[in-house]
Amino acid sequence: MSNKGYYPSPWPGEDGGPARLQVPQTPFAPLLGSGKRLRITRRRLHFPTMTVLREPGEVYLLRHRMLRHRFFGLPTGSRVERIDPLTLQPLARSPALPGGPAWPGGMAVHRNGDLYVVYGRWCHRLAPDCSLRASLQLPRDRPYNSFVILDDGTLVTKDFSDTGDSALVCIDPDTLRVIGAPVPCPEPSIARLSATGDTVYVVGVRNVFRYRQNVQRRCLERDPDWQFPYIDDPAQGYGWDPVIDGEDCWFMDNGRHRYFLSMLGAGVGRGVVNLLRVSLSDATDCARHPVSGLPAGAITNPPLADRERGIVVAYDSAHAVLRAWRILPGSRELEPLWSKTRFGAASHLLLLPQSGELLVNDYRAGGEDLVVLDIGTGEELGRARSGGNTQGVVFPGAGWSGDLYYCSFDSLLRVWGE
Repeated sequence: MSNKGYYPSPWPGEDGGPARLQVPQTPFAPLLGSGKRLRITRRRLHFPTMTVLREPGEVYLLRHRMLRHRFFGLPTGSRVERIDPLTLQPLARSPALPGGPAWPGGMAVHRNGDLYVVYGRWCHRLAPDCSLRASLQLPRDRPYNSFVILDDGTLVTKDFSDTGDSALVCIDPDTLRVIGAPVPCPEPSIARLSATGDTVYVVGVRNVFRYRQNVQRRCLERDPDWQFPYIDDPAQGYGWDPVIDGEDCWFMDNGRHRYFLSMLGAGVGRGVVNLLRVSLSDATDCARHPVSGLPAGAITNPPLADRERGIVVAYDSAHAVLRAWRILPGSRELEPLWSKTRFGAASHLLLLPQSGELLVNDYRAGGEDLVVLDIGTGEELGRARSGGNTQGVVFPGAGWSGDLYYCSFDSLLRVWGE
């Protein structure tokens, strides 16, 4: 997939890149094997969101504040740290970055070498030493839940809403100014944006849309020939982040929930969680597959599509069900591959494509484990207790030393095999 707007590192942005394939951008050695056990280094801290990589040995962490907004309605902010790759301790810190309305934002390393952060209603540009170069207040007094970078380097972000229409905003990375007028979406959107090349995908609360970049006009234009109305039952809830695998767009629905410490039992609607697929070439070519089939299901993140192996993994976090399907050769039909019950997966996933190792969280009474599974069989290859008290719902990331990083709302972890 095209990532020309991002820095050429193994993990320059959330989910590894704008298509949200959740794989490193360079070959990665197996995490486990040859008798290795899963090991964890932990740093306790409030609300880490994600890590990204720049030059070898450079690891950056995005943090934010949330409780002051949730309980007191006060504005919140974010901060970026460059951390030691092994000990996780801070080596450099940005100043406190204004944010406003709270929602976990996003960070990426642009191809120009600088870091960009969107959190709350602000976009910030940081130098590699974490000093602040520029800030931009975004148009609406709502949280903007992260961004994607198009192949020409343009940043695209969107406000988070389930009640009023959302709008896409294009940002010039050099001037950090809004390009043209915001582009309204036909309906509200909760999900984060995904992109490939010059095309942006938006999951609204009832439909999926896409927008293409008009280079001459420096704006996004909606594709009138591609739209997927995925809600066909009033009991169903809105979808979350889409995965773009080159042939299809994959996502899950029934995303409304009441997460506090975990997603277990957090569903608020009557519907079930579905894995949904829509062809990138024909929006009428679509399918849905129930994950657990149980009412009041809920999720808050994307599935994972491994097109090379022909495997898709999805979950119902409210009912602690994780399952995989195989894409039948020569078709887009799915057949069940493996399934796990009482398995508390809720975070973004991470796949090491060369080894087929899948990093998943498993939240149970008393805490959370990190688990490495074989994506082809579902076999458990390693497990370690995270030490955190909350179920992770944010982002893992690749490291420089055959290791991985994992964020939950009370911990940052380094994960490796020994």
